[in-house]
Amino acid sequence: MASGSTLESSAESVAQRRRLGRSDAYGLELDLAIDLAHQAGRIQMERYERLEQIRAKGPRDVVTEVDHLCEGLVMRAVQERHPNDAFYAEEIGEVAATGPAKSGRVWIVDPLDGTINYANGIPFFCISIALAAEGRPVIGVVYDPTRDETFAGAIDGPSLRNGEPVHVADKELLEDVVATLAVGGRGTVGKRRQALKAIRAHRSMGSAALTLAYVACGRFDIYAQGAGLSAWDVAAAGLIAERAGATVTSLEGAPWFDLAYPAKKWSCLAASPRHHATMLALLK
Repeated sequence: MASGSTLESSAESVAQRRRLGRSDAYGLELDLAIDLAHQAGRIQMERYERLEQIRAKGPRDVVTEVDHLCEGLVMRAVQERHPNDAFYAEEIGEVAATGPAKSGRVWIVDPLDGTINYANGIPFFCISIALAAEGRPVIGVVYDPTRDETFAGAIDGPSLRNGEPVHVADKELLEDVVATLAVGGRGTVGKRRQALKAIRAHRSMGSAALTLAYVACGRFDIYAQGAGLSAWDVAAAGLIAERAGATVTSLEGAPWFDLAYPAKKWSCLAASPRHHATMLALLK
């Protein structure tokens, strides 16, 4: 039978791991995601404002050689270490597990979120890496190489920025919040106008993952975006925001994460529990 001191030491070890953002269940995967995010960030900064290839991906989007380099880096590492896991990323879509049986886990990656910012020399972009298991994200990493900021979280741990715990802001008055309200389309113009009147300031930053991570650390109070998102935009940052205390849903009030949602059809609303219901009512 373990002694009292041994039990206390074990409890302290678990508590320390959690304070440092360590996951009891997914610690190795979290370490891998952070390492790969930093490697991808170095690629991004080496080529920042020195791009050789930029091509149009759609009417309002572009893709660069950096997107492909970062995506390839992460995919190769994941397939080498976890060959039974699936891989789902922005540029290549889904790659099935290469092993004899799928693990039921999927790595969800945006190799360069904020590509238009990046291509135009605007220093607001990131790499986003998440692992989903049993239908929900279990780890998430968002790395901003321009500020050398690593946002990380796990389903059984806190959310951290560069190793320090972060928490969603909890301003008492809705009129004091700073939000990003990327909502539009038929029937939403009036609702958005009312929401803008209710808050202090609106900012649109051009990177869904990094803006959502900013909700986790209190730089933004509310993040709302209508259809146009995909799994790779929010999988990591949505988990980080949740673990920091935010309430996260779709703009319809449904679960924010469901891989059955088609690409570009996701929506997200993240806010403190104090203001989430009010914003949902304004925007739903």
